[in-house]
Amino acid sequence: MRAAAFLYPWDVVGDPDAPRRLAALGIRQVTLASAYHSVRALTPRHPRHRIVTARHSAVYYPPATERWSGQDLRPRPQSWTPGPDPFGVAAAALADAGLEVHSWVILAHNSRLGEEQPRSTVRNAYGDRYPWALCIARPEVRRYTTALAAEAAVRPGTAGTELESCGWYGFEHLHAHDKTGGVPLSGAAGCLMSLCFCEVCRAGYAGRGADPGVLERAVRNALAPGFAGAPTGTARAGREGEWAEVERLLGSRQAAAVAGWRAEAARNLQREAVAAVRAAAREHGHEGFRVLLHADPAGHRAGANPGVDPADVLDHADGVVLPCSGDDASRTAALAPFVPHRRPHTVLAANLTVVSGLGGRPDALAADAAHAAAQGADELRLYHAGLASDRELAAVRTALTTLR
Repeated sequence: MRAAAFLYPWDVVGDPDAPRRLAALGIRQVTLASAYHSVRALTPRHPRHRIVTARHSAVYYPPATERWSGQDLRPRPQSWTPGPDPFGVAAAALADAGLEVHSWVILAHNSRLGEEQPRSTVRNAYGDRYPWALCIARPEVRRYTTALAAEAAVRPGTAGTELESCGWYGFEHLHAHDKTGGVPLSGAAGCLMSLCFCEVCRAGYAGRGADPGVLERAVRNALAPGFAGAPTGTARAGREGEWAEVERLLGSRQAAAVAGWRAEAARNLQREAVAAVRAAAREHGHEGFRVLLHADPAGHRAGANPGVDPADVLDHADGVVLPCSGDDASRTAALAPFVPHRRPHTVLAANLTVVSGLGGRPDALAADAAHAAAQGADELRLYHAGLASDRELAAVRTALTTLR
């Protein structure tokens, strides 16, 4: 199986040994962040630092002035990694080590722009804004995300891209000193907390036959017992169980209106973003440029791996990167819905966490990869080569040798 590892530019810039170490793992590709959200990251091997604090969402290359002039939503440059183009520097060094470089682009997750342009963010049923989550149904957000996808994806030396949060982003979000876990929310409750009620989405629900005011009250009523301390959700688990619970709480007609509106907005963004990347690749002469989406087969899910329609997304994208960490049932549930819709060159990449502190199983990587392959995966993504310890990287190297 072709294996790729995720990486940040700061894992390479200033560390001349990084490309050689990565190539020695047995990977063929690095998925390198070109547009990324705010993060505080450990760098366990870097000769100059141990912690990088990316204070806000940023791009790691010089954004085109003419593209963004006069736009309220526009990418912000970074200042915590040396040089004007750390992505370009890192990509060139990785290519010199024989590694193929694909860009890693974050789209709807942007707390800097959300703070600056609150009207463009998700507004929940209580009127709260999520500054980390841009509402993808809004025209200005669609224009921004498709333009960013094209620019950040097709960088010099890249052979493909992976678009993350190319769909709905919602309630779940790690934040500094996060205090949202006091009331545990079920998957269905998390879905309800992610529904947007901005004026664009209210009109969208109405167009699907749901009174937005009635729907908003239904969401609050459904969540009230959980906030009062009662258990949320039913015993049913997994993707289908989550949505069945949403239907029970909202009623089938209102749930159908929600699902239809959000699916339409997600499909529009995904198709437009992929088309914009393909056009940019043609313009810059990037032959065979691959476009993958980080995705989940459950349409109601929001986040880094937003819900997609498996048949639709594989009709226009080259493939998907799927969250496959966890037990065997989780891997099967993520992969199986896409298998019937794959085409001769479709990529189904299983994303496996290899950092123990983040819930990964580096010592079980060979077995986990073999199970993912049996369920239809033909590539691996390893999260995350820059965050992993030396011991974890050694386990990755052993596993990839076994798989070869």
